Amino acid sequence: MHISMNELKASLRRCFEASGYFVGNYEDAANMILWLEKHGLNGLGELERALDYIDVDRDKPLSTVVYEDSTSAIIDSNGRSALNCIAASVDLAHAKALEVGIATVTVHNCHNRMFILKALTDCGRRGISVAAYWQNGSDTVTEHTAAIKAGARYPSYSEATTSLKPSDDDRQALTIICSSRVDLTTSLQRSEGNRNARHVSAEQVAQNKEHSVDQGIDIDEALWARINKIGEGVLVENSERSRQGAGGR
Repeated sequence: MHISMNELKASLRRCFEASGYFVGNYEDAANMILWLEKHGLNGLGELERALDYIDVDRDKPLSTVVYEDSTSAIIDSNGRSALNCIAASVDLAHAKALEVGIATVTVHNCHNRMFILKALTDCGRRGISVAAYWQNGSDTVTEHTAAIKAGARYPSYSEATTSLKPSDDDRQALTIICSSRVDLTTSLQRSEGNRNARHVSAEQVAQNKEHSVDQGIDIDEALWARINKIGEGVLVENSERSRQGAGGR
């Protein structure tokens, strides 16, 4: 089915608010999904993989800083989705890079890391270059990297299937490198064992957005129904508050 961007954003906001995301977090989550979808990077597919787990984030501890110095930090996201924690990690890398020129932040125990691309883009548009690298998979390992130059409007993105063996240290981990002095660019090397490699240039990302703005968004009816079903929790809660308020007068 075909829907507008505004319809999708409103439904996503309700969905994440009903799932216990705080004010600001549910706005960020909706925008991260929309950004990927608008730029041809399968935001709705990423969301579909995340939906089974988003409501349990409320029961997990908030992200904690395990180690920090002037140029680096290690963060434990405690199994949370990137949808409600990764923007703060990019902001920390950004702040450190402003102070010392270059900074590295490593995030552990974070799911759905593809959603970092919106936060990377925001960082680049603020005049700081940033790159991210992560791996996915417990059997077949895929590599992912994304980067944006300082002042650029769009990032590049690369992915590849590898012959690497899974590592507990790399599983659900993400490395962010941020610099106010060097323009960071990334792409996966054509190393032995890498296959099904795909590189999406910043120019292609920009073209994808132009197409989606003109054409709108196609969404699977079952996914659309599921998003709105979760979001009904907010409407019910608001109705109950309204009744209680009316009865108290």
